[in-house]
Amino acid sequence: MSTVSVVLVVFVVSLLFMQFLKLQWMRRRFPPGPTPYPIFGNLLQMNFQIHHEILKKMAKSHGNVFTLWILNNPVVVLQGFKAVKEGLTVHAGDVAGRPVNAVFNFFTHGNGVMFSNGRLWKQQRRFGLATMRKMGVGKKSQEIQLQEEATHLVEYLRKMDGKPLDPTMPVVHTVSNVICSVIFGHRFSEDDENFLHLIESVDTIAAFGNSFSFFVFELFPWFATHFLASVKQAISSKNFVNALLAKEIESHKERRKQNENQDFIDYYLDEIDKTKGDADATYDEENLMQSIFDLFLAGTETTATTLCWALLYMVLYPDIQEKVQKELDAVLGCSHLICYEDRKQLPYTNAVVHEIQRYSNIILIALPRQSLRDTELLGFPVPKNTIILANIDSVLSDPGKWETPDQFNPGHFLDKDGNFVNREAFLPFSIGQRVCMGELLARMELFIIFSTLLQAFKFTLPEGVKEVNTKLVFGSTMKPSPYQLCAIPRVLMDAGVKRSSWGESS
Repeated sequence: MSTVSVVLVVFVVSLLFMQFLKLQWMRRRFPPGPTPYPIFGNLLQMNFQIHHEILKKMAKSHGNVFTLWILNNPVVVLQGFKAVKEGLTVHAGDVAGRPVNAVFNFFTHGNGVMFSNGRLWKQQRRFGLATMRKMGVGKKSQEIQLQEEATHLVEYLRKMDGKPLDPTMPVVHTVSNVICSVIFGHRFSEDDENFLHLIESVDTIAAFGNSFSFFVFELFPWFATHFLASVKQAISSKNFVNALLAKEIESHKERRKQNENQDFIDYYLDEIDKTKGDADATYDEENLMQSIFDLFLAGTETTATTLCWALLYMVLYPDIQEKVQKELDAVLGCSHLICYEDRKQLPYTNAVVHEIQRYSNIILIALPRQSLRDTELLGFPVPKNTIILANIDSVLSDPGKWETPDQFNPGHFLDKDGNFVNREAFLPFSIGQRVCMGELLARMELFIIFSTLLQAFKFTLPEGVKEVNTKLVFGSTMKPSPYQLCAIPRVLMDAGVKRSSWGESS
């Protein structure tokens, strides 16, 4: 080896050693955690994934508040109900920021609701919540939309005539059309090419969020955007979504009339006009486009995935499915259109819907927060601009809060008399100032669509299929492995006449 090579090796090793010593010195300012290494931090120990099982093991060694290093950035992890609740609520304002990193900045430019900060975030979120209320979320008008989409899904499944099918795409189409009606004021047909491309694009972007490519992008943005196919695909998908949204916005401008706001875009365009000339206002078309994308991403991926797990659980636990259907039949009958208010008369069905959310736990890790100032979490110092991760999986499976955390058990939400009970550790929508903006809409969707489907069909495994793979597909949301089921139209006996559960003669 030449002298130059030896000098170069010594130089690199010295740099890495100095970086290692620097990391060890910096660690003193944060909660304890595994030893980080230069360049990668703890990513090598984590196999380049923020996985709930890895976090569980680390919590056993380091406690329920511990620090990971992602590259050279400290990340404080909150594990278990007590740590998550106190960490996100005791100093809620201190931990209400979002990280400003390479990926989020590249894809959102700090706009919208999901990844914005400061005054911009507060205005966009406040506007979004107020607009949803104006549009009837939580009221009868919104229920009618949900009932219509549930009916479309029932009709599609009925046409399958009990044949085996993968329910994923029909469910995704249904949930996507709910949010399309809210945002665009119209639904798409299931074979609309733009609609299908929109769903595919959102799925691609969501999958990128917790992938190996995500971390490569953080380390080497230029390299990732030019040489990684997955990054190129995510960028292409975002460009398509932006083009589609721009077209929708232009269409709304052309047909827009004062005092006739029908959907989210109408209300937002009206707000842009109202606040023109206001230097403090953050309403513009860039924020409108990003807010729409945020709503679509948050409003489709999570609800659709939960419903796919719901149908899988009904196939796996036919006794629970039968008990839900008996309650629906006894309380509502065969032709009643399901309302959200009905949950108060259907404690067991309501408990099953909640247990589906708890047990499937599709959002293992809540979207990252960032400390806005020096603060303290459960006695540990947390400096300003520190990323904070709340492990929602550890809350929904906390053995100190759930009697049988590793079992599918609707009894978690029922008292000894069979009445529905809320549980404080039920936090699938997170908690604190960044709690999910669409929580009420999601709750309504899950209850109405799930109950409508079980009112109309008995779900079974295809003939000859004895087992189903219940392992989750790891990504931004935890999806079930692909599976097939049969939707058998239910037939009830009414005054000696066979009738389907939707009131039609057989």
